[in-house]
Amino acid sequence: MAIDLRVLGRVDYAATVQAMQDYTATRAAETVDALWICEHAPLYTQGLAGKSDHLLHPGDIPVVATNRGGQVTFHGPGQVVAYPLIDLQRAGYFVKEYVYRVEEAAIRTLAHFGVTGHRVAGAPGIYVRLDDPHSHALLPQRPQKRPENGAIAAPDFTGLGKIAALGIKVSRHCTYHGVALNVAMDLEPFERINPCGYAGLRTVDLSTIGVHTTWEEAAQVLGQQLSIRLAP
Repeated sequence: MAIDLRVLGRVDYAATVQAMQDYTATRAAETVDALWICEHAPLYTQGLAGKSDHLLHPGDIPVVATNRGGQVTFHGPGQVVAYPLIDLQRAGYFVKEYVYRVEEAAIRTLAHFGVTGHRVAGAPGIYVRLDDPHSHALLPQRPQKRPENGAIAAPDFTGLGKIAALGIKVSRHCTYHGVALNVAMDLEPFERINPCGYAGLRTVDLSTIGVHTTWEEAAQVLGQQLSIRLAP
């Protein structure tokens, strides 16, 4: 069953979350999976694990509590936000695999633009090397098999910038919320928060690392990659 891909353009955040919840609450076994791609006016969203002290000085940007996982992040114009509405039971994979597939779609999207995206152990989302965004060299911070009885080290963001953020919700085996890829944004609002709960974590977009593309092209590539990666 093909995914129903819709590019919505700029839409209201609260109305979109409500629509995702309604879609998820009323879907049946035969309801088609959907992928909504959009952007939002400037706002901070605070996930279920969010702590108010990570909002340093939001100023005039509204803060919205939301029921996705994760901490605080910023949405704004020039960011491609993708909301996959997937029945995981029917698709045949679990949440951990779902997250991996969404991250993989973001990595493949960056590769389309000549940028190497990286995973960091213990910190969902996708990161790039600030000194060389095109380098394929493996990160020392990459996820690796944990040694027996080894403790999980705190994530190390040395030399990295975050370019894509993940925040998901699963209800009745069905996903909503999703992934945000920074394309060409005003990044200043990220400096008013601890992005995803990490003090000092740099946030970047494609334009700051020298890749100039349109929101529409980035949305098309990410939509295509998610459609491929999230197939059963």
